[in-house]
Amino acid sequence: MGGGGSALRVCADHRGGINWLSLSPDGQRLLTGSEDGTARLWSTADGQCCALLQGHESYVTFCQLEDEAAFTCSADCTIRKWDVLTGQCLQVFRGHTSIVNRILVANNQLFSSSYDRTARAWSVDKGQVAREFRGHRNCVLTLAYSAPQDLPGAPCAEEAVARGLLVTGSTDGTAKVWQVASGCCHQTLRGHTGAVLCLVLATPGHTAFTGSTDATVRAWDILSGQQLRVFQEHQGSVICLEVRPAWLPGRPWLLL
Repeated sequence: MGGGGSALRVCADHRGGINWLSLSPDGQRLLTGSEDGTARLWSTADGQCCALLQGHESYVTFCQLEDEAAFTCSADCTIRKWDVLTGQCLQVFRGHTSIVNRILVANNQLFSSSYDRTARAWSVDKGQVAREFRGHRNCVLTLAYSAPQDLPGAPCAEEAVARGLLVTGSTDGTAKVWQVASGCCHQTLRGHTGAVLCLVLATPGHTAFTGSTDATVRAWDILSGQQLRVFQEHQGSVICLEVRPAWLPGRPWLLL
């Protein structure tokens, strides 16, 4: 049973390992970030490299592809914005003092996390830091954003969520919920006994799931900070999470 499958396309121009992949919203382009310090745009139709994105001075840690722009971050402490048609670097975001781990473009905002123990919000147009989120005791690995419209039924927190909430996970074993408007820490989610490696939000709503080196997944209410439940069947670190709508009545979310 089973048998082998065959590759439909092979994209083989990088000279180092590939750290991240990002598919365009229309599915026609693929962005790859590599240990070789470059990112590449590929056509998913024929596997051909459409553009080589060069400029980072160290390896690319993460990338995100939008309709009109590509974003990459690197161990060189910078984030770059690229034109997806020409491959030209449009903007360099400088401010982090250590490796930038993750970036997130959402709601016309750019968010980033770093080994420098901070997360930051940037003006995409100006390339400047708009807000700094400082409070973690160790490196910030992962992040997620909840827009105001994804936080229904929270009248008591209306001011706090006016520009949405940013959730960050750190090797200090905590996740933190930040008010984007003020930069203040809204909640600290404590319970993990190891580094928080991944997190995902169930939207619309205000539930976050975090995965850790302590082999557990935990569910949280990001408005109140309450821990809702703990999933404890894994035998090793939880490195990736995804939330999907469930098919079963009465179970609105399925955690994979």
